[in-house]
Amino acid sequence: MARSANQKLKLLYLAKLFQEETDEEHALSLAQIADRLEAQGIHADRKTLYQDFEELRYFGLDVVSEQRGRTYYYYLGERDFELPELKLLVDSVQSAKFISDRKSGELIRKLEHLASVHQARQLQRQVVISGRVKSMNESIYYNVDRLHEAINRNVQIRFQYFQWNVKKEPVLRRGGEKYQVSPWGLMWDDENYYLVAYDAKDGIIKHYRVDKMLKIDVTKVPREGQEAFRKVHLPGYSKSLFGMFGGEERRVTLEADNAMAGVMIDRFGKEVRMLPVDEEHFRVSVDVAVSPQFFGWLSALGPRVRLTGPEEVVRRMREQVRALNELYGSGDGGPAEEEGGDAL
Repeated sequence: MARSANQKLKLLYLAKLFQEETDEEHALSLAQIADRLEAQGIHADRKTLYQDFEELRYFGLDVVSEQRGRTYYYYLGERDFELPELKLLVDSVQSAKFISDRKSGELIRKLEHLASVHQARQLQRQVVISGRVKSMNESIYYNVDRLHEAINRNVQIRFQYFQWNVKKEPVLRRGGEKYQVSPWGLMWDDENYYLVAYDAKDGIIKHYRVDKMLKIDVTKVPREGQEAFRKVHLPGYSKSLFGMFGGEERRVTLEADNAMAGVMIDRFGKEVRMLPVDEEHFRVSVDVAVSPQFFGWLSALGPRVRLTGPEEVVRRMREQVRALNELYGSGDGGPAEEEGGDAL
């Protein structure tokens, strides 16, 4: 581009220069700024630069001047995102299980453009999380976009759903037949993205792992299940589920050692009511989806948390414990072990 044409773009080059090369710890003098512009075929003298800075400030850029000795230096101060905020976003993307490694890298590189090149080096962080398994489905970005499109348009979706086999191959469920449901919300739970949808055929709310959905079609069929979904308060709903496995929702009573208060708050939220039983124990009543996963969660907590009601749910817990005892109680490889193997 000719020098005269570039001259017309001076303010744009200046804005780009401030955004990419400057921050509170990396400022440029007038001479350095003029040299940078000259390299782009743009002439700039001291007087016009002062005017340019004022125009950038008027436009909304926080161009800060700071005297150091006898020289004034300039840098971009306030940005849309502060560095700690960008670090938090980068760490979240890096650790998110539902985003593939490649997509994580792409998104982090885009986040780096929101900082100066100097700050961007601090964003090139490797978040180490033990046992982290990243998604292998590259289409999750587009799946989420399609689902939001359907929700905004108030229509149903059709899609294929898969599961992994022992050969680590995706296998379509229902032989590849498409599911058709009414999407009502998205939830991020247990490090995965889930679609919360109404299945008109079964007349219930169901959840689907977004990274296991394929070939999502946005239909023109109006959504159904508004009444069923209106009863669902998503934040409270997610607390009632364990591993996003559904089940009949019941109010259960748990008695626990006082040392388990933090476990209850982490699971059910700070609003959970903890009523004292005695000096060493408390009681909570919470809504849960009664499922094998709920019983497994209880079992993992050991004797410090005890299910006390309702009796029907306590009975099912006893049956779960009895089945596990039959499966693992025999140490001689006898019939109980073989029978349990079939169950798994």
